[in-house]
Amino acid sequence: MTATRQSTDRTHRVHLVLYPGFKALEAVGPLSVMSYANQHLRAAGHAGGYDVTIMASEPGPVRSDTLMSLEASASLSDETALGTVFIVGAADIEAALDREPRLVDWCRRRAFDAERFAALCTGSFFLAAAGVLDGKRAATHWNYAQRLQALFPGLQVDADAIFVQDGNLWTSAGVTAAIDLALAFVEHDFGRDIALRVARDMVMYLKRPGGQSQFSTVLTTQMTGSVGMRDIQTWMGANLDRRITLEDMAARAGMSVRSFTRAFAAELGVSPMVHLEQLRCERAKTLLLDTDLPMKNVAFRAGFSSDEQMRKVFRRRFALTPRDYRERFKTTQVTPAPAATPAA
Repeated sequence: MTATRQSTDRTHRVHLVLYPGFKALEAVGPLSVMSYANQHLRAAGHAGGYDVTIMASEPGPVRSDTLMSLEASASLSDETALGTVFIVGAADIEAALDREPRLVDWCRRRAFDAERFAALCTGSFFLAAAGVLDGKRAATHWNYAQRLQALFPGLQVDADAIFVQDGNLWTSAGVTAAIDLALAFVEHDFGRDIALRVARDMVMYLKRPGGQSQFSTVLTTQMTGSVGMRDIQTWMGANLDRRITLEDMAARAGMSVRSFTRAFAAELGVSPMVHLEQLRCERAKTLLLDTDLPMKNVAFRAGFSSDEQMRKVFRRRFALTPRDYRERFKTTQVTPAPAATPAA
């Protein structure tokens, strides 16, 4: 996010763009973040905040995917100046695209007029249909990533990211990722303290980094079909602090290395060693945020051969070092955990 001088006395204009069948949580989440931010700013004696307007093709109530409707006070024909725009997603996004050609055209005309234009979840389909994502990287809900890529091959879909920025355009994963993105905007606009207060009100982390996976490796493990493969993955996770070879995994599975590698990749879509590295990274990230352990101890507990190896893996996977990760995303003080002693 481009650095600007924060002013707690500035009012940021926000436009939430809706249409029939929009996902209610993706609208209410950012609305709640902005509302909490306004409350904390007022309580601290600051004049700034968010001035939110709900927009739709026509003013009036807009029915969501639930029993709830939100009232739009402005129409897409209003040529108002745009600050931050949120356009939400829909479960049946292709039907929504067919019903809302006016909204697609509005995105084509106005996307680059906004200071920040954020497409939440399948809202990215509107920007893609408008052609403004051509040649750009974009995020969406993991379950729609392949469809987005197939319909719009001119963009690069990142099926794993929480949110992605390209210039003034932002795209995010589904539902709770909309809150992550809104919190990131609050931190940028009014500082970390206000954003942290909002996150605490909502019982959330301040924010997940944009490059983090929508799913943890452990959750992916739980979704694996084969009981045998789940057992191997559980064993890997329980033994991260020891050296694990491909031969160890295959032997535990009672298979040849070649057969095991092929079967594992067929079920999880990655090689066993890549999966092991993912597990080590998740263990390291947890230790970095939840303890004050030195880097060497974090690396040892996560199973890396050294803190230098851990640093290289983090740079490759997350484009930042473990130390940078801790400094950027750690939000609370913790009691240092006792250092583990390597087994003899």
